[in-house]
Amino acid sequence: MKKLIAGNWKMHTTLAEARELARGIVQGLGEAPRPEVAVAPPYTALAAVADVLAGTPVHLAAQDVFWEEKGAFTGAISPLMLVDVGCRLVIVGHSERRQHFGETDATVNRKVKAALKAGLAPIVCVGETLAQREEGRTLAVVERQIREGLAELPADAGARLVIAYEPVWAIGTGRTATPAQAQEVHAFIRTLLPGVLGTARVRILYGGSVTPDNAAALLAEPDIDGALVGGASLMAASFLAIIAAA
Repeated sequence: MKKLIAGNWKMHTTLAEARELARGIVQGLGEAPRPEVAVAPPYTALAAVADVLAGTPVHLAAQDVFWEEKGAFTGAISPLMLVDVGCRLVIVGHSERRQHFGETDATVNRKVKAALKAGLAPIVCVGETLAQREEGRTLAVVERQIREGLAELPADAGARLVIAYEPVWAIGTGRTATPAQAQEVHAFIRTLLPGVLGTARVRILYGGSVTPDNAAALLAEPDIDGALVGGASLMAASFLAIIAAA
């Protein structure tokens, strides 16, 4: 499977900054063989970045989505709106959405189904907190998130969605799971997928303080199919270095 490197810009960038960052990434890619690349700007910058990415190999992604197509849902953005602005992918269930905005496995499931119906590829995030890891519950937590978040999906869902394992304790902390720790959970997720999705051929990304310094070692592991990059995606040079490592 071709690796995927996705940048999650979170709540960063003005329109001018977003355009500049997107241009820097596009201009720095070159012609060499590369993994698939996607960037997820904030909602306000999606249209501006879509213009920069037009005709390039970089895909546009969104950071979240609501599960209804339209309606009286103030502040929400529908899958069809994301498709209309040019998105190909959407992040669903990021730990920051779970922590700060009440996301649950049930709402993740609704969002995944809505995204797939609209033709978007969901990047579904799973991962344990530090307390859960220290209690030895990592695999149980991840299994619950996989089974409940990906329950009752269409038969072809496995060919279209992406999973991102992001240990919560490694997001924005500077701490990173070792390649062996990450590989253990990725391999475990892959054993679950035939029973949940009918196939194990699903890209599983690692996220959690991925940097140019640790990317190559993480991406060399057999079950790590790419990276969901946070802070290091906000600078073109560091994001391009991670792409080169893949």
